[in-house]
Amino acid sequence: MPTGYIHNDRVDNLDPNDPIEVDYEKNFEGEPTGKDNPELTTMKWHHGHHNSIVNGIPRIGFMKGGKAALWNDTTMADHFLQKAQAFVKSNKEKPFFLYYALQEPHVPRTPNPRFVGKSGLGPRGDVILEADWVVGEFVKTLEQEGLLENTLIVFSSDNGPVLNDGYYDDAVEKNGTHTAAGPLRGGKYSLLEAGTRVPFLIYWKKKIQPQVSDALVCQVDFLTSFAALTGSGEKGQDSENILDAFLGKSQKGRENLIIEATGRTALRMGSYVMIPPHKGNPVLQPVNIETGNLPEYQLYNLKTDISQTKNLAASEPEKLKEMIQFHEGVVGKKMPEAGETELK
Repeated sequence: MPTGYIHNDRVDNLDPNDPIEVDYEKNFEGEPTGKDNPELTTMKWHHGHHNSIVNGIPRIGFMKGGKAALWNDTTMADHFLQKAQAFVKSNKEKPFFLYYALQEPHVPRTPNPRFVGKSGLGPRGDVILEADWVVGEFVKTLEQEGLLENTLIVFSSDNGPVLNDGYYDDAVEKNGTHTAAGPLRGGKYSLLEAGTRVPFLIYWKKKIQPQVSDALVCQVDFLTSFAALTGSGEKGQDSENILDAFLGKSQKGRENLIIEATGRTALRMGSYVMIPPHKGNPVLQPVNIETGNLPEYQLYNLKTDISQTKNLAASEPEKLKEMIQFHEGVVGKKMPEAGETELK
């Protein structure tokens, strides 16, 4: 909540006589919820998403008012695409930066009717088709405006995969034997590779040669790297200049990286990952994902064991010691512990 578009700090189409109220602790009197009024919903919640109902969908948090400003879930992808296209057309005469955030395949998965049933894999498959379409349409716009050869495009994600993330929409059942994370362990919420290693594509027509890179990179590095590309020389905190890796000119990226999930941290150093002991559930039952939380140290060599099946903490004590010391030097010897990892 709230379920409305915000433009320049103002809610689009808001009626001043019907202000929006939002609360994440308690409901507003007389307002239905997914938990208490399932008969008013068109989408069944599984965990967490059981508060105020908007467009038949129970949400996280409580909301009252703003009826004229409510978005239409099924046209959201078109709305964002049109805004992105309009931005490009109005700024094409000067250098620009556009952060174009897709809502697919995040829940609630509500594909436009044009895509419903087209994947054969339920709403999750349909919205992935929709995401592919909007990206294609956006790239077409760059090409039509004569900008494609002068635009660097980055396509990435914020975390690893999760199938059942709040609603019953057959994502698990229709996924079958396919594993969204491939050979990787874990997923969203996890310190294991499937949680912290995310999809990443970078494209610049005629400037970047198609290839696959094993360079260790981080989205934090965009600022310093792209500042070097534009010549501004700006440096961001914890951000490194690994522009050559982004442009495919080098297979060398970062030497090390602190990774994080649900408030817990671990260390990637070269091909090794060290996960310190962490409290919390080793498996998040509602989503059936390993978190990486164990009472002992974990050490994996991703070069030889991408699936993290063999803990090397006991067999490579010197490497473990080196990584523990580095990690403690960055995050502090007494590592803060988040609360118990759980999904309600």
